[in-house]
Amino acid sequence: MNIHEYQAKELLRQYKVATPDGRVAQDAEDARQIAKHYGGQVVVKAQIHAGGRGKGGGVKFAKDPDQAAELYKAMLGMNLVTKQTGAEGRKVHTVYLSSAIDIERELYLSFLVDRVSSRITILASTEGGVEIEEVAAKTPEKIVKVAVDPATGMSGFHARQVAFALGLEGDTFKKAVVFLQNLYRLFVEKDCSMVEINPLVITKQGEITALDAKIGFDDNALFRHPEILAYRDRNEEAEEEIEASKFNLNFIKLDGSIGCMVNGAGLAMATMDIIKYHGGSPANFLDVGGGATEEAVKNAFRIILQDSSVKAVMVNIFGGIMRCDVVAAGIVNAAKEIGIQVPVVVRLEGTNVEEGKKILADSGLNLAVASSLKDAAQKAVDSIR
Repeated sequence: MNIHEYQAKELLRQYKVATPDGRVAQDAEDARQIAKHYGGQVVVKAQIHAGGRGKGGGVKFAKDPDQAAELYKAMLGMNLVTKQTGAEGRKVHTVYLSSAIDIERELYLSFLVDRVSSRITILASTEGGVEIEEVAAKTPEKIVKVAVDPATGMSGFHARQVAFALGLEGDTFKKAVVFLQNLYRLFVEKDCSMVEINPLVITKQGEITALDAKIGFDDNALFRHPEILAYRDRNEEAEEEIEASKFNLNFIKLDGSIGCMVNGAGLAMATMDIIKYHGGSPANFLDVGGGATEEAVKNAFRIILQDSSVKAVMVNIFGGIMRCDVVAAGIVNAAKEIGIQVPVVVRLEGTNVEEGKKILADSGLNLAVASSLKDAAQKAVDSIR
């Protein structure tokens, strides 16, 4: 789960991580009063779950309260397009006003989970204020990586190593060490998957502060963080994803034309890869889980087919805990109840596979049963050509 910048900064302040003061404006007059409160000059920032807002026109400097009010009116409700939103963009429902500060240097800092090393990894760079992917591509030597074993935690040594790499000195160096240790504590205690500060700013007064902040959380740990769940903004989620979450289905909408229903995240990724390999494009990621019921299968079909761009559906099930006959019954019932009008290709393997294939064959429905994953992908792609 992701949260907005203003919410991320609320969390940072709880952990004594310095960030500029700011408030969400309720209307244009409120924006004017907030600007007055902060001395007239503020940064007006559109709040969406995507980076690159500045380049898209979602971050503007206001030199006085009247301009702050005008920028608020221009941003609220705008369709903000960035590299991360795609061409369709995102509608802005919230506008945040941040106090202006004097910037001396802009740096980059992030904490993330490195699945390869099973470590919390700190990424830092002297090249802040730009996309880190751009830095990695052009000047990778400017990115420093420091791995922290979660079993022992972050020590002063790790924090000093990062501060040295950023070229900090004196009091700023000492403040950075505390800043990093507090940020690590937030990362662990709130079960974060990623915390990104870009830019991390050194002010002309030698203070270190998070000018922008992006935080993502491990969805599997949200049950123990109701205070984080309260930050959820459904305006930032696709309707299908919200609907899928009601039935404990893992669903992510994509831009393709072949709907996918798979059990297991790894198998789902492999399914999308092989569809691409055969010249197709997946319309979604959908993991029904290892113990899905017939009802879950029906709901999965209904959610997939809500997308008008879906021209075919590929079902790829490996029956372990989940039985193939249950899946087959769910497919048949869904086809009859929903009235599926697109080609459906089914590949079943595992527990009760023969029973499952018999249910499909006896259904009287036009379902294509595949002999292998390759065969299923080819049939699905061919069905829409």
